[in-house]
Amino acid sequence: MANAEQKLVASLLVKPGEKARLGERDPADRLGLGAKSESVDRLVGLIARLGTLQNRLWAEDRQALLLVLQGLDASGKDGTIRHVFTGVNPQGCRVVSFKAPSTIELGHDYLWRIHKNLPERGEIGIFNRSHYEDLVTVRVRGLVPKDVADRRPGQVRAFERQLSEEGTTVLKVFLHVSRDEQRARLQARLDDPEKAWKFRLGDLDDRKLWDEYHRTYEHVLTETSTDWAPWHVVPGDHKWVRNIAVASLLVEALERMDPKLPPEDPALSGLRVT
Repeated sequence: MANAEQKLVASLLVKPGEKARLGERDPADRLGLGAKSESVDRLVGLIARLGTLQNRLWAEDRQALLLVLQGLDASGKDGTIRHVFTGVNPQGCRVVSFKAPSTIELGHDYLWRIHKNLPERGEIGIFNRSHYEDLVTVRVRGLVPKDVADRRPGQVRAFERQLSEEGTTVLKVFLHVSRDEQRARLQARLDDPEKAWKFRLGDLDDRKLWDEYHRTYEHVLTETSTDWAPWHVVPGDHKWVRNIAVASLLVEALERMDPKLPPEDPALSGLRVT
């Protein structure tokens, strides 16, 4: 990865042991990328590189990559998936969207539904929302007692450490949007017949709790950014900046994993198809 990409990735990191500093991170930050028109080729190149690395991961079949996407309503989780993963092989990529838990899921511990949806070796798994709903939303909404909520960051740190030690790289991304940008996107969603189905009245209830959600995310990101599964805060007001940032994080993670193609079968050496 080029120095410019490495610098961009480093700027997004929530350093383990330090505060997430959401209030000091500008959701409209362009990350030094310049104009949108100048960055189109950059995203195209990242998507091509991502496709190559995913092919190697799929062929190697020994490691897995899990992308955890978190953010408030209208932060761009769906759009990120749609734009960044255009060049990957669908056979080796699986998206799981976590909504309110079902009756069956509520009959188990909160990590049960997460564990059974993890990517297999060779796959990229994408969580659209994740186990972090059970650390953030349940605390904001008071859905579990405080002592239960207080235990969960430690449980998740241990869970993600196990995943890392067993061969799954965990890449965690918080899509950071401003309150004004969220308002504009929610209104646009409501006004568009093709998108209005995504709008729910509960979105307005959550919006009223904006400050509480941000305080809770600040706490949870700080508590769960670790050496084995650190958080990255991606500015989300500009969609093109968001896409380049997430693509850069994915490429950097896969290059660290360094998946290898299987060795060539000696029986195929010099073979000619007739």
